[in-house]
Amino acid sequence: MSTLPDLLAIPTARRDALAAVAAQLTPGKTVVLSTHINADGDGCGSEVATARILQAAGLRVRIVNPTPWPHGYRFLLSGDVNERSEDGAKGFKGADLLLVLDISDVGRLGVLADAVRALKVPRLVVDHHIAHDEPAGDITASDTAACATAEMVRDLAHVMGVTITADIAVPLYVGMLTDTGGFRFSNTSPRCHAIAAELLAAGVEPESIYRSVYQSLPVGRLHLLQEALASVEHDPSVGLAWISLAAGALERHNVHAEDLDGLAEHPRSIAGTRLALFFRDLGHDRVKVSFRSTGAVDVNLLARQFGGGGHAKASGALIVGTLADVQPRVIQAARDFLLTIPVT
Repeated sequence: MSTLPDLLAIPTARRDALAAVAAQLTPGKTVVLSTHINADGDGCGSEVATARILQAAGLRVRIVNPTPWPHGYRFLLSGDVNERSEDGAKGFKGADLLLVLDISDVGRLGVLADAVRALKVPRLVVDHHIAHDEPAGDITASDTAACATAEMVRDLAHVMGVTITADIAVPLYVGMLTDTGGFRFSNTSPRCHAIAAELLAAGVEPESIYRSVYQSLPVGRLHLLQEALASVEHDPSVGLAWISLAAGALERHNVHAEDLDGLAEHPRSIAGTRLALFFRDLGHDRVKVSFRSTGAVDVNLLARQFGGGGHAKASGALIVGTLADVQPRVIQAARDFLLTIPVT
């Protein structure tokens, strides 16, 4: 009879990379944690879990993000997590180390990027994205095979010998849940499910987490979705679909950047769609484009044409120009790109 592999075992190369990070995380040091602008469930969950792991290992920790902590993930915070994003770059003062999570590109630190570049203390990175030309740190543990950065953080806890308690398991589960689309996306591996089972055994209550993440939405988010869906367009000849939001949409519906999460999945859900685009006009000649794909379409390659990047199935780019200028350029590039990829 065949036996399943040890799914919870940490791959050797990943263990070695995490051990190099852990070697810097010695008791008594002060560590600042940060993640990308408009932090998502993986960024927030990884930060909170890491904060508690490091505190259990005898370090002092504070979180300083380039944008405010998302309202939808405030349930992860409690008195033991020192979240000081409002301090901006001043929050780096007195730090012995910086640990950046869920970022492969220092530019994704937004207003903190220049301050991070100037830091004289060791800069560490734990991530799962494709490597970028300018990483956010000097010592990096990154593996694109991980379903989420939260999976990497789980492994870091094991490398450091820290027990995963319920208050660590919850943010780890949130990170994995959200970055896999509720364990539906192609990054949902057997190991991902095995770790989820480990976290359930540690005290995670799935229904409670589901309610907190997916059933606590402001009504304005539905109005935002209504506006986005009214813009849907589809080119079935190449399997392309897209939606857009005009400048000021968040303000019109009294919602936050976190309420944009998941909007790009709607055009991807159209039958026959291989590549989906979500255009968000930020105003001031800036357009954020989210790229999503299915099958063999690697949208990271397309996003890089516009200075962006990310994952093979989910990437993004910030493009200079008006929506009226950027949208047709990206759509034409997407059509040309799809024509080079056989339909499977």
